[in-house]
Amino acid sequence: MLFPVYWMVNVSLTRERDLRKTPPDLFPAHVTLRGYREVLDQQLPYLGTSLVIGLGTVAVTVVLAAPAGFALAKLRPRGGGLVSFLLLVAQMIPGIIMAMGFYAIFLGLGFLHSVPGLIVADSTLAVPFAVLIFTAFMSGVPAELLQAARVDGAGSLRVFRSIMLPMSRNAIITVSLFAFLWSWSDFVFASTLDSGGAHQPITLGIYHYIGNNNQEWNAIMATAVVASLPAAVILVLAQRYVAAGVTAGAVKD
Repeated sequence: MLFPVYWMVNVSLTRERDLRKTPPDLFPAHVTLRGYREVLDQQLPYLGTSLVIGLGTVAVTVVLAAPAGFALAKLRPRGGGLVSFLLLVAQMIPGIIMAMGFYAIFLGLGFLHSVPGLIVADSTLAVPFAVLIFTAFMSGVPAELLQAARVDGAGSLRVFRSIMLPMSRNAIITVSLFAFLWSWSDFVFASTLDSGGAHQPITLGIYHYIGNNNQEWNAIMATAVVASLPAAVILVLAQRYVAAGVTAGAVKD
């Protein structure tokens, strides 16, 4: 599992002329930072766009999914079971089918080749998963806490804001992480909805290095290494909360 990561770093430090050696070097004989210089010269705008899209996707996902999860877990609306089933089914729809649907919609709305359009599209992947995570987590919150708040005069909105959200920290971090990672690594929506835009994500920035007659593997791998760092750092820092958020609600007393 880790070998492709190691090979990515190895190639990013290898000279272009040495990439065609047979057999290839397991370690770069002549280390070069040319690929990383190209990242700094050419790829920073793409990284900035990906960061904006990722944070926007996280914001939209949490704002939509947290209240929905609270409603399904504690308010028990009519048809809640059917909604949960539809959210599960929504995750099974292939991304390319959704991308073509979004293309037709965005073409009419003028949302093609725009950062907000990609944020909306990426959120559709994250929101169903996020609602299910919030529902499972909030179902485990003791009902006595909510009853005590209602006795004190708190309505559903106050209960959600003052009790459920603070107690759902692990679920919020889990949902935010997965939403960010999905949007950060998205290529299908980006290539379909923003291939000609002025602000493109890093996945398209990497793709620009690949041509019909030339593949700049040194620069491609260097960009991939740099693009992997934010996701890796976030995952390492948040893994404790992710483990708690994903498993919450799996076991009932």
